[in-house]
Amino acid sequence: EDEQIVAEIMRRRFFPVLITYKAWEGFRFAGHEIRITEATDCYGAVVWPSALVLCYFLETNSKQYNLVDKNVIEIGAGTGLVSIVASLLGALVTATDLPELLGNLQHNVLRNTKLKCKHKPHVKELSWGIDLEKNFPRSSCHFDYIMAADVVYHHPFLDELLLTFDHLCKNDTVILWAMKFRLDKENQFVGRFQTLFDLEVISNFPSLNITLYKAMRKGRMKA
Repeated sequence: EDEQIVAEIMRRRFFPVLITYKAWEGFRFAGHEIRITEATDCYGAVVWPSALVLCYFLETNSKQYNLVDKNVIEIGAGTGLVSIVASLLGALVTATDLPELLGNLQHNVLRNTKLKCKHKPHVKELSWGIDLEKNFPRSSCHFDYIMAADVVYHHPFLDELLLTFDHLCKNDTVILWAMKFRLDKENQFVGRFQTLFDLEVISNFPSLNITLYKAMRKGRMKA
């Protein structure tokens, strides 16, 4: 079953028939062909399999996880594929990443959502753990969903990542997080994450070493 679903997910990807001056990959989600411009000079400019897993889940579970008119933020949006799919499914999306990635992210988001979405998506800088209250004040920012695909990898900002999840997540916020397991240090992040959030496995893909989680803040019923 795992291999069949993974094969279906990977069939959503297509490539240009002709070589063009700018490299791109194509994806079919939410009834649209999405063209993503990539780069090879940094992690955030490539579409990783975790993003495809999350997009497939959003599309195939759109009744249970209805995104229409929901306020969604994606952290570590990279090339923007997840944000684009969420926008096409009716969400009001804020796609965030580091400042050096915003140009390509903005290009992809606008190219693939213009005149196709109920709500115009926004692209905003978010450096994990930095100026969170200034840029995303708790009093006025409320997100129904936080989405993250492959944000845990070999980088020194795991503390800041956890702080960012904590800051953005309200008692009723749902986190949808696709993670590829690589090294013990990054894998230990899951345990740290569970000190703040209740974590549930909603899909597992052993052949890709990817797990899709749903999470909500601990103690939310008391609140």
